Amino acid sequence: MGRSKAELKKAACEAIDRNRDKIIELGDSIFAEPELGYKEFKTSEKFQAAMDELGFQYESGVAITGVISTQKGKESKMKVALMGELDAVVVPDHPCANPATGGAHACGHNCQIASVVGAAIAIKEANLMEDLFGDIALMAVPSEEFVELEYRNKLREEGKISFLGGKQEFVKLGVMDDVDVMVMQHTGSTSGQKIKANAGGPANGFVGKLINYVGKEAHAGGAPHMGINALNAAEIGMMAIHANRETFRDEDHIRVHPIITKGGDLVNIVPSDVRIETYVRGARTEAILDASMKVNRALEAGAYAVGAQCKITELPGYLPVLPYEPLAKLMASNLGEILGHDKVELYAGQNGGSTDAGDISHLMPTVHAYIGGAKGGAHCPDYEIEDKEMAYIASAKALIMTAIDLLADDAEIGLEVKAGFTPALTKEDYLRDWGHLN
Repeated sequence: MGRSKAELKKAACEAIDRNRDKIIELGDSIFAEPELGYKEFKTSEKFQAAMDELGFQYESGVAITGVISTQKGKESKMKVALMGELDAVVVPDHPCANPATGGAHACGHNCQIASVVGAAIAIKEANLMEDLFGDIALMAVPSEEFVELEYRNKLREEGKISFLGGKQEFVKLGVMDDVDVMVMQHTGSTSGQKIKANAGGPANGFVGKLINYVGKEAHAGGAPHMGINALNAAEIGMMAIHANRETFRDEDHIRVHPIITKGGDLVNIVPSDVRIETYVRGARTEAILDASMKVNRALEAGAYAVGAQCKITELPGYLPVLPYEPLAKLMASNLGEILGHDKVELYAGQNGGSTDAGDISHLMPTVHAYIGGAKGGAHCPDYEIEDKEMAYIASAKALIMTAIDLLADDAEIGLEVKAGFTPALTKEDYLRDWGHLN
């Protein structure tokens, strides 16, 4: 007889506690050197170094910077992926921002990588796989933050990627084909709150857009009548978007938030090249696509008004997150064991943000938990990790405990979770229906 589930969890958590300082040091090291999506070479190397130290084999360079290390169980009845994200977000005013890129770990992805490494340490030191009836794929995934759209679109045009999000690219590359369940966590800002963690909940999806208004140059003071002002076109287009906001239903949680990335070339020349990036977010795919059509119509109206051209490049953003309650309950139960059940809730409310975990949730059982330890606003200059025990250590325990629940005892619970799940999309449907925007 092998060890019981309780014994496996105890051994895993003790291994993580013994290596507490090492896990925190890794998380802090990643925090200190933030890198943007598809450029996370140092962060990827740090994850690889951790795998090397454990003696784990891995595949690197997956979707440019991704790393996957698969640990085989006593039997391989199913596979669970434990995911962490490599990239930072752009917050130039953050005190720890990279001065060259503005990148900062103001969303806790450093904690994710540290937690996956913590789970890996538990696997090694507690010899977990000899008592598990499935495999665990430790995944460091690039490019969750959907930013630098022009740069990533150029990578796509060059054939280096197909999707701007790392998990999307993992699906396209086929590395998720044999994965049955995905488990991950995100560090939340819970300072001063009673509830410290939850097992996720619904979150918005979105479509991304690159917009280029093309006008005609002329002397801005001497002969503006000879030009076509692309900036005026853009301003009218954005006002037309605002005129559509009353048509967005509250329950669809539509959000449209454009930025002008180029407003012209010189102040004394009529702007002829104006560029905008935007998301169109929403809680349902159908609502996103409807709002996206209205946004395109509004943008094109701005061009029509002044005689400019409007070129819109649609980018497949992220699908809404679809929580799967049987898996969420496992995660919530483990979080309760770690943090206290009175400090954990099953679901948070509708999340207005987005993650490419939403894409995965359409294909397989997925849990995207939120565990506290941070303070300040996500993607804001005041975001920082204030409770490293919770952000790094508790999150690592939650990941591996949930994997143990799924794979111990002949993988009985894991197989039940898998069997009870009906995918919203097949991989083929996903690539055809969502990826067509490519």
